[in-house]
Amino acid sequence: MSTRRYGTILRHLREVPEAAAEFVARLSDELLVELGATIADEVQRRARKDGDQDAVIAAAFEVGFARDGLGVLPWIEAPFVVCPGGLVAKNRANHRCQFVSVDDTWVWEHGDLIREDKRSMPGAEEGFRAIALLPITEGMALDVVRARMRQGQHSVERVTSLVVRKGRLVEVERRDVSARGAR
Repeated sequence: MSTRRYGTILRHLREVPEAAAEFVARLSDELLVELGATIADEVQRRARKDGDQDAVIAAAFEVGFARDGLGVLPWIEAPFVVCPGGLVAKNRANHRCQFVSVDDTWVWEHGDLIREDKRSMPGAEEGFRAIALLPITEGMALDVVRARMRQGQHSVERVTSLVVRKGRLVEVERRDVSARGAR
């Protein structure tokens, strides 16, 4: 069955999720993989085409950072997952940072990254802020990693894990980490 045919069938099934699930359950493994790839490609294409990247990034730089200068948790701003990150440094040997890992890859290295903008940190401290945009992909796993460097030694303080479920970003775990290991 062609990709175009899948698109037609899925458009008709949009209003009937149970029928869509039944249709998908009947597909062969090979066609299911092909359909999954087609859907992922379409999500990526639509996010690039339909999303106002400039406006989302501009707004995210306004609201995406806490008073400590580090990012807040990622959020959904359709058609994007918005991922703030950054680094605040007192000097070269001491800094605080928070970045997002997506499916075990840093967001700036992830294959689905649509765009990332970085800006120098305002104020007396050194550092930068960044906003990364990803498409909303079901099952995408994000880890927000907060760390600190002291006297040249880097250590993770907290990891917050989120997952995209039914188009929403859901927190699934929060782990505080100490010098002795996970608590």
